[in-house]
Amino acid sequence: MTDLPSRTNLMDLDREGMREFFAGMGEKPFRGDQIMKWVYHRGVSNFEDMTDLGKVLRAKLNELAEITPPKVMTEQISVDGTRKWLIEVQGGAVETVYIPEPTRGTLCVSSQIGCMLNCTFCSTATQGFQRNLSAAEIIGQVWLAAKALEHCRKTNRRITNVVMMGMGEPLLNFDAVITAMGLMRDDLGFGLANKRVTLSTAGLVPAIDKLSAAADVSLAVSLHAPVDEVRNQLVPLNKKYPIEQLMEACKRYLVNRPRANVTFEYTLIKGVNDDLALADKLVKLMRQLPSKLNLIPFNPFPGTDYQCSDEDTIKAFQHRIKSKGEFAAVRRTRGQDIDAACGQLVGKVADRTRRQAEHQSKLDLKSGIGIPVQVEHAA
Repeated sequence: MTDLPSRTNLMDLDREGMREFFAGMGEKPFRGDQIMKWVYHRGVSNFEDMTDLGKVLRAKLNELAEITPPKVMTEQISVDGTRKWLIEVQGGAVETVYIPEPTRGTLCVSSQIGCMLNCTFCSTATQGFQRNLSAAEIIGQVWLAAKALEHCRKTNRRITNVVMMGMGEPLLNFDAVITAMGLMRDDLGFGLANKRVTLSTAGLVPAIDKLSAAADVSLAVSLHAPVDEVRNQLVPLNKKYPIEQLMEACKRYLVNRPRANVTFEYTLIKGVNDDLALADKLVKLMRQLPSKLNLIPFNPFPGTDYQCSDEDTIKAFQHRIKSKGEFAAVRRTRGQDIDAACGQLVGKVADRTRRQAEHQSKLDLKSGIGIPVQVEHAA
């Protein structure tokens, strides 16, 4: 028996892809625009509810296409109003976080199930890596959050900013992330301004250059240290793309963006990267290009040897940066009681990298068990 061809998930398509799809069906390309409005402005995923489409077209769509976002498995709400959703995707789950503030609402979106990079201060890194998410699974997180927040119409926008800072390294899932960020910014999608969509990278230099040509979004860099010796320890990717190369890539990114800046993310870890001599070196880096600094108190997780810098050290580090004329803000921990803070997202990963087993072995040795736990791995 011949398998029936799979239907196209229209959430995988940007505006150009949607128009091409309808042209391929023998329909007018503007039908794609209609579908986008139904999906992203009204939150509708059933063709039968799209009342300005004829019955014949709805029948064709039911045969050839689908609108299938991922599914919410659980929702947790922090005492500070932060929300975290565990979202089911094929073969696993990812986490998405919404952070409400008085003047904006920021959604933190995942791009991979797990993460390929082994940053030593990040809980997500201990989960290993399974696969990249599809564009539908990425934009679907925004769609689900919008529905959950009763935000399906532009007149009642609650999501004002989206940051690609959830699970995964976005630039290692380039094509799907570009498509999804396009839908976030498209007037027929969620209509966010370019500057309100931010991609955060650990520093994949060639992909930063590729991003510059593909999308006009805000760039954030997970820096965490101003010298290679320390950054190599925290962000192993730095051994391949050291700080000098990373800074040059950031400068190139800003060449055609005269009003933009780069945001450097800097997790403060006690005794590792929080002394004032490093703050002075960080200032020298920041002066190379328009930039601002987000200081993030380290969020501990089981098995880590790192500790958060104390409050006086954090204040002193921030003051040193600001005293030199550079912008530095402390990003206060949000959603820590539901493990939604920066570096705490873990999801559900069928680990292909064996990192889960390695981390569990370390935990067992610390607790005196000394017997590694066997973990099933995806093929």
